[in-house]
Amino acid sequence: MKMIKKFIVSAAFLTIILVLSGCSGMSTRDRNTALGAGVGAVGGAVLTNGSTLGTIGGAAVGGVIGNQVGNGKRKK
Repeated sequence: MKMIKKFIVSAAFLTIILVLSGCSGMSTRDRNTALGAGVGAVGGAVLTNGSTLGTIGGAAVGGVIGNQVGNGKRKK
């Protein structure tokens, strides 16, 4: 059972990397949001032992954090 979970997490991570490689036309904020959602989904899945709710919750939280990264920067 642990082998299957490791395979699923690895496959999800590889999918995220492949999807993000097609993000060349996105703004920095959009890329940060997508990356945050991907990392959050993997983190949520790992922390909750593959729970669907944990994966979706992790993706949502990660997406919000990724979207807000760099928001406080001052322009000089």
